[in-house]
Amino acid sequence: MKRVVVIGLGIFGFNIAKDLYENGIEVIAIDKNKEIIQKIKDFSTKAILADGTDKEVLESIAIQPDDVVIISFGEDLAAATLITLHLKEMKVKTILVKAPNEDHKHVLEKVGATEVIIPEKEIANKVAKSLISPNVLDYIPLSEDYTICEMAPPSNFMGKTIGELHLRGKHHIEVIAIREMLPERLTMVPRADFVIKDSDILVVIGKEEDIKKIK
Repeated sequence: MKRVVVIGLGIFGFNIAKDLYENGIEVIAIDKNKEIIQKIKDFSTKAILADGTDKEVLESIAIQPDDVVIISFGEDLAAATLITLHLKEMKVKTILVKAPNEDHKHVLEKVGATEVIIPEKEIANKVAKSLISPNVLDYIPLSEDYTICEMAPPSNFMGKTIGELHLRGKHHIEVIAIREMLPERLTMVPRADFVIKDSDILVVIGKEEDIKKIK
């Protein structure tokens, strides 16, 4: 993966930098808080104590057009907007920005952010999904209608084969993988004679409304 530059090390920025670094990604972390820079030193390739809104700082670390830059400034729209503008002038192709709400998201997209993330909204959606469909463990929206999700199999699935359940015909969903916990392994596109166990986790694709029906 390309080098990642994280500007702003609040909870969101710090944890993204740490996770990326621990997975072998080159991470440059920037913040003007000395205490935070001391903490991120062990979880980044390079930690820089500086004001990320200063274009000279961005130029001094030689940010390249192919670098991925993540901006995390909480409620400070002015700072996030200014850095986004600087990065656009520097021809950076991938600029991900954290925003607190849709209004900020709209502004940041207008000035050139490649993607704007609203973490609180994403978490709220996941919590709501988990309450609406308790057996859904995680999901990835593909469009307004379709999603891929991990789910614990309902009790009436236990001991039956994929073929016996007729999931495509009856429920309009497709099992694309099964994560077995005992023993631990991943089976991609399971065969029709695969027998579902209570320790399995199903990875399915389909419309959200159809997935809800089998909860």
